Amino acid sequence: MPLLWLGLLATFGAPGVAAQDPVGIVPKDYHLEIENRWVRVLRLTLGAHESSPLHEQPESVVVFLTGAHERLTSPGKPAQEIARRAGEVTHFDGLRHTEENLADRPLEAVIIELKPAPPGSDSAPWPLPLDPMKLDRPHHSVLFENDRVRVLRTVLEPHLKGPLHEHPHYVVVYLTDLHTTMTMADGKAVDNPRRPGEVAWRDPLKHVTENIGDREAIEIQVELK
Repeated sequence: MPLLWLGLLATFGAPGVAAQDPVGIVPKDYHLEIENRWVRVLRLTLGAHESSPLHEQPESVVVFLTGAHERLTSPGKPAQEIARRAGEVTHFDGLRHTEENLADRPLEAVIIELKPAPPGSDSAPWPLPLDPMKLDRPHHSVLFENDRVRVLRTVLEPHLKGPLHEHPHYVVVYLTDLHTTMTMADGKAVDNPRRPGEVAWRDPLKHVTENIGDREAIEIQVELK
């Protein structure tokens, strides 16, 4: 192999190696929370003024659990600085990039990576007959929607009981300390105490949610179409 090519390999890495799965190359920063046929959910924790190496991610939804001030750099493109608030949600298409935490405090975020094959016929029909946006609009808002996902923010006041509604396959990110019950269509009740930052996967279901706690319950729901 020519010496020049060896030098390039040493500098940039072999083709297909430079941009890798972040869980494989920086496991201390990217922790696997959930994985199935349709999504992979990662938890990113990046210390103050720390950087992650070049890595690659598919189309994703990001839920920021803390505020963030970052510099994102993709090969051949100008660096971007972004600022996010705790609880903010963003979407990005697949990209290769490095990221640097410019803040004086750690950042934490949940990243929902979308796999190539959507649930499709395995999921509930879309639009949903018992869509919470139709039945309980005061407590649900759409943050983002495209042909793959719909992202909802749900806010339930203390001791509020919502109507029967349904979701397709979805990921839930809990933003507050909460205690709810979920009563399924068959009458079975499920106790659901949660801490801020917890993540859960849900298969399609119809249920009634009641906030039995004394605090406002806020969560992000990433529904798969």
